[in-house]
Amino acid sequence: MFKQDVRDKFKKHFNGEEGFVYASPGRINLIGEHTDYNGGFVFPGAVDKGMIAEIKPNGTDQVRAYAIDLKDYVEFGLREEDAPHTSWARYIFGVCREMAKRGIEVKGFDTAFSGDVPLGAGMSSSAALESTFAFAINELFGDNKIEKFELARVGQATEHNYCGVNCGIMDQFASIFGKEGQLIRLDCRSSEYRYFPFHPTGYKLVLVDSVVKHELASSAYNKRRESCENVVKVMQKEIDPKIEFLRDADLAMLNQVKDKISQEDYMRAEYVIEEIQRVLDVCAALEVDDYETVGKKMYETHHGMSKLYEVSCEELDFLNDIAKNCAVTGSRVMGGGFGGCTLNLVKDELYDLFVTKAVKEFTEKFGKSPKIYDVKISDGARRLD
Repeated sequence: MFKQDVRDKFKKHFNGEEGFVYASPGRINLIGEHTDYNGGFVFPGAVDKGMIAEIKPNGTDQVRAYAIDLKDYVEFGLREEDAPHTSWARYIFGVCREMAKRGIEVKGFDTAFSGDVPLGAGMSSSAALESTFAFAINELFGDNKIEKFELARVGQATEHNYCGVNCGIMDQFASIFGKEGQLIRLDCRSSEYRYFPFHPTGYKLVLVDSVVKHELASSAYNKRRESCENVVKVMQKEIDPKIEFLRDADLAMLNQVKDKISQEDYMRAEYVIEEIQRVLDVCAALEVDDYETVGKKMYETHHGMSKLYEVSCEELDFLNDIAKNCAVTGSRVMGGGFGGCTLNLVKDELYDLFVTKAVKEFTEKFGKSPKIYDVKISDGARRLD
């Protein structure tokens, strides 16, 4: 990785000193989109792209931070009123504050950091940054007394309280808990999790970044969440007051209330109920190394997100069609939708054909070239020797 570059820059900016080096990864989610707020499952894995930071306590009450990729330097204190204005520094400040709220006596430190998580590609560079500093502060100032799940919550709380993003826990969870060659099924209702083997011998995992982001994302997200909540309310009234999430429902129950809900709400709920089951089906397939079934379920998810949940867009559907035409094993939009990447499970012998065709045909149609990222499932937050 780029560890040496981080070490060199740290030395240069902090008087030739040496600190400790920490790393945390970005993530992909193989399957399970829009299931988290419906009490369902997500199925992420950490990837071999992430953040690396060198950190050294400096004996003051100030953090001195250098963002290598942005060539930007910021100093800030550790009290609530010391919040920096610079957006990237707020992530580090937020982690310091959230760790302090949990009883860690955070003191000043010097840090330089860099990342190779592509920004805007939906691999969650912000969670990688938060997890790096949460893990490091826990070790350097907290004697590792905060357990791993709480470190993930530190990152989530940083987003909520200091960065204005009301995110779920999946990104930070995957960045902290990642293991090489394993995906993690997280139950968003109970917070229970389980590792599953992911050894796609003969396949590559390829992200194709459409480099588009459509603006209606947040309002559309809220509308879809409302649709799911509407259906649950009707089911509580008509079927069982104990129904808490769409996780508790099946398609037969949905059909029972079909005439009491709008066509749009029906479609949204149909997608979610099917997607929660698809996560379980993919887990079962991985236990017997059945990557053909995994790929089939990825295509089903894309169809559901495009036609039932309606969160895809022309560019992502186009990339999904190219994958189909190239006989790619599995392909789907990854993330909330309205732009970003497709995630593709591609046989080694089809890789060159698919990538060449995707870049050529996408560029011809949309006038911009998509970005290609190969990813491997890797380890979570850790200290580097």
